[in-house]
Amino acid sequence: MLLELVYLQDIIKLMKLYLALLLSFVLVACGNNSEEATVVTTPQKINNSRFGNTNIKIPQLSENAKTEVMHWGAFEDFEILAKSMNGETIESIKEKTFQLNNIIDSLSKKIPDTLYTNSIQTRVVVVKTRTKLLNQEVNKSFIDSITLQDYLKEFNISVTNLITQINEKFQKDAIDLQRIDNEKQELENQKRFLDSVYKAELQDKKKNKK
Repeated sequence: MLLELVYLQDIIKLMKLYLALLLSFVLVACGNNSEEATVVTTPQKINNSRFGNTNIKIPQLSENAKTEVMHWGAFEDFEILAKSMNGETIESIKEKTFQLNNIIDSLSKKIPDTLYTNSIQTRVVVVKTRTKLLNQEVNKSFIDSITLQDYLKEFNISVTNLITQINEKFQKDAIDLQRIDNEKQELENQKRFLDSVYKAELQDKKKNKK
């Protein structure tokens, strides 16, 4: 009788252990399903923050520069896009830098003779580099907002320097042209003066003969 009682108690212990293990398994399974459901149903957050400096003042092309730049591929499209980069979302910047990459790559290969100087060519290369860095940053899986702001700042500076250099090139050309015109005018004035002196000498000679 005693043995049967001990045996019964052992069976009860085993059943309790089995039930405890079964309950643990069920709880773990439910927990995993709950986590999976949470992951699946959690919506992806969209970053609607806007980046760049909306107060930046990128210079305008001078009238003389505009006339020549019209013959430089898609520079007008480049200028419009470059000036619209600030105050935009990441998605917008991503789209615009993709377009800018293609445009600036084309512009760098075909600088017209009327626009070509070492200074302008160098600044085109800088803009191209800044555009690529910006494009790489906005296409990362994790975007560092501080780095993005810095890259936009450097991009703005590079575009400003390029347009300023183009304007200075045509300003210098205008000064050189004015100097040439002044030299021509001075030569003409000297020639007229010498002609008048020569005529006066001839008249004096005629008077002296009389």
